Amino acid sequence: MRVIVVDDDGIVVRSLATILGAERDVDVVGTGTSGHEAVSLFTRVEPDVVLMDIQMTDGDGLTAAEEILGMEPSARIVFLTTFSDDEYIVRALRLGARGYLIKQDVSTIAPALRSVMNGQCVLEGEVLARAAELSIGTGSRGGTASPAARNESALKGLSAREVDVVRAIADGMTNAEVAATLFMSEGTVRNHISSILAKLGLRNRTQIAVFYLRKCM
Repeated sequence: MRVIVVDDDGIVVRSLATILGAERDVDVVGTGTSGHEAVSLFTRVEPDVVLMDIQMTDGDGLTAAEEILGMEPSARIVFLTTFSDDEYIVRALRLGARGYLIKQDVSTIAPALRSVMNGQCVLEGEVLARAAELSIGTGSRGGTASPAARNESALKGLSAREVDVVRAIADGMTNAEVAATLFMSEGTVRNHISSILAKLGLRNRTQIAVFYLRKCM
């Protein structure tokens, strides 16, 4: 995969380029230190994945992502940041970012990028938990939108009960909690999840949560 790395810390950029460049299936085709450079690099080298920080001194990553996705809606953008701020998570998901990782264990970055190349969305555990906890509403930080206020047209192919299960998963519930809340057996929950995955073309529960947070909130 062809990757560009953008971070306003030059040491971080060089370290990531070295670490990722050592992977047999990764080619770091460009590096930058600002959101403006990210947009310019994307236009010039047409990478498969943009790995980018959010807070940068000369043009932030979220604004750059918005510009890139405006030019190429299918662009794969993965944020790698020290910030798990609620507003950043909400905006990143709504923009259509394919990943949101926290700068902790660099050994997880290459596998995450491979997952993104395979069509998956990747959220670091803390971020997924925060996104589910937020129940992202229409622009209100930490607000909870009622089902009636949500745009659930993306779920129109599901049954009403399957929609209930999707909402519960997006709220961070386990299968046991979904079963107790919706008054059904865990076996029935698993059957509903299998059906949901097939209908939405998804692979796992995490993707269900991400799909709902991005498409319906």
